[in-house]
Amino acid sequence: MELNTVTTLEEFEETLNKNLGVLFYFSTISCNVGEALEPKVLGLLEDNFPKIPFYFVDMNASPEVSAKNSVFVEPTILVFFDGKETIRKSRIISIPELSNAISRIYKLAFE
Repeated sequence: MELNTVTTLEEFEETLNKNLGVLFYFSTISCNVGEALEPKVLGLLEDNFPKIPFYFVDMNASPEVSAKNSVFVEPTILVFFDGKETIRKSRIISIPELSNAISRIYKLAFE
């Protein structure tokens, strides 16, 4: 899975509009927890939810995207379906919990 990034509000809105489901991963390159969690989240999407693209948002480089989404803690995961925020997880994120939350909506949206 390729690592897509969003750096502007325009890119964020465009990404929302072109994807039925999308996961935004908010963190910074200096966040150890974020760095450790990122490959696990990518693997989860690749293995179980291939129709949901992953987009990284660097909170330092894109403060306006973070602020617009009220993201002030790293890492934070936002999952949108049909343009609406459906899942929000921050700081201590359980991969099984995230998987269960995505699974319910994924089945409705894509299957």
